[in-house]
Amino acid sequence: MKIVINALSARLGGGQTYLKNLLAHLPEREDLELLVYAPKSLRLPEERRIQRCSTRWPTENPLLRTVWEKLVLPTFLRREQADVLFCPGGVVATQAPAGCKTVTMFRNMIPFDQQALRRIPFGLQKIRNFLLKRAMLKSMAGADLTIFISEYARNFIERLTSVRHAVTIAHGIGEAFRTRGKAVPRPAWLPDGEYLLYVSRFDAYKHQLEVVTAFSTLPPQIRMHYKLVLAGEVDELFAKQVMAFVRFHGLESGVIIAGAIPYAQLPEVYHHARLNLFASSCENCPNILLEAMGAGRPVLCSNVMPMPEFGADAVEYFSPFDPPSLAQAMLNVLLNAERELLLADASARRSSDFDWRQTACRTWNAIFGVVPQ
Repeated sequence: MKIVINALSARLGGGQTYLKNLLAHLPEREDLELLVYAPKSLRLPEERRIQRCSTRWPTENPLLRTVWEKLVLPTFLRREQADVLFCPGGVVATQAPAGCKTVTMFRNMIPFDQQALRRIPFGLQKIRNFLLKRAMLKSMAGADLTIFISEYARNFIERLTSVRHAVTIAHGIGEAFRTRGKAVPRPAWLPDGEYLLYVSRFDAYKHQLEVVTAFSTLPPQIRMHYKLVLAGEVDELFAKQVMAFVRFHGLESGVIIAGAIPYAQLPEVYHHARLNLFASSCENCPNILLEAMGAGRPVLCSNVMPMPEFGADAVEYFSPFDPPSLAQAMLNVLLNAERELLLADASARRSSDFDWRQTACRTWNAIFGVVPQ
């Protein structure tokens, strides 16, 4: 079976993490041949059944990439006699030739979330999301298979359009993130003493400002004991808002904006946190939440769906729109050692339900299923 994967849009962490793990867990099928279009930044496994494809088109530009997908990729599929075109980015802009099935995924919830869209200033990003919504709906309606990564997202989309064939397969957690009970080195850049951690790039729906506001309202004797570490890519607009708040309230010694840190270092950072926070209000499958739970530390989590679908009863919930809600959740755990231990154990147990090997196995089986035998 010959599968062409168009992963040229996988330029950020989540999309690349998914593909790395999918390709790292190939089924034992000798007739499998994978032809992968991917950004140069995505390192593919050295496996004889995987071949990296390249194009001279400037596909970094989304508009030019779409032109390539419409005009050039169909000829490549026809020449290679591909059985499947897999577009994990969510948009199928290619008219596949006869005999070639199409598979897509729904990973990006932002174009469908009105609250998240309202927080984005008018500009190219808002227009892009407007166009993406229509392109993704059309792709899912026309694909031979759509892979959803949460039941929440699947139910949401199936109310908007008719999906021909759908399956729900959640993302997994790498073994490196399961650090409960292990001796894990502490990165030297972390602050001395105990810290509360929130990992997420700065964005409208990630609510870093609300997190810092909640931290600022903790009783002084509590706040002075901890640092708040914000780790993730720094967006100029939203990071500036947080920095201005920190300066105005004199929190420079208590709030650390660490910026992006290497992905391989995340397990260590989660492991040594007193609490791991996740305050996003717009997700499809929250990878960061799953990885944080793997550390076996208490997790405080947004109560907006689909987070409860994944956190279940293993985390302490709060409203990401309401700083007092988060401040109270912090106190509920920091001042209750029994509750803290209970959540630590629960998060580690819950994380065992998510595994990349199982995710990959189910995904490949679903893809194989669209091709008549």
